Amino acid sequence: MLLFGWPAVSAAHTQSGDGTGLVTGFLHPLTGIDHVLAMLAVGMWGAQLRGDAIWLLPVVFPLVMAGGAVAGIAAVPMLPVEPGIAFSVIALGAAIAFDFRPPLAGAAALVSVFAIFHGYAHGVELPRRSDAVAYCAGFVLATGLIHLTGIGLGLVTRLPHGLAVLRIGGAVLAGAGLVLAARLLIA
Repeated sequence: MLLFGWPAVSAAHTQSGDGTGLVTGFLHPLTGIDHVLAMLAVGMWGAQLRGDAIWLLPVVFPLVMAGGAVAGIAAVPMLPVEPGIAFSVIALGAAIAFDFRPPLAGAAALVSVFAIFHGYAHGVELPRRSDAVAYCAGFVLATGLIHLTGIGLGLVTRLPHGLAVLRIGGAVLAGAGLVLAARLLIA
């Protein structure tokens, strides 16, 4: 329940003031529980899927996310971003909970779609006077570290009953995503 009290739960990608670039970009994804949960889920799902997925999903996501950020910086029209981000937490959590095992290309495509929403949110929130390249490098680095944490959590599958534990974690993530989506409806 502590996670639901995290500041800016339903509008995690808001930032004001002047930024310095790399540090501001690095801190930006850490300010929103929605981003943290989705990034943990990408790493956890990659670990659950094993094989090449353990590294491919956490590499594809930040690459595509950077493209989404460019679209956000350029103000390219986009579907509503915050619901897309909340849905990413729901869907990735459900994929873990139900032990969904699509082909690797399908898993990469799914996380890529979600990465566009997350990146776009970062891009539109580029603080004034920030170096856009340094800012993007910062949030990509932070995202990668959160992915690594998710992979570490996902390695619980190597323990007896670990898959069951991970699936429960996925259900908790999906539930948290539902709470995030509900808070958007209330706001």
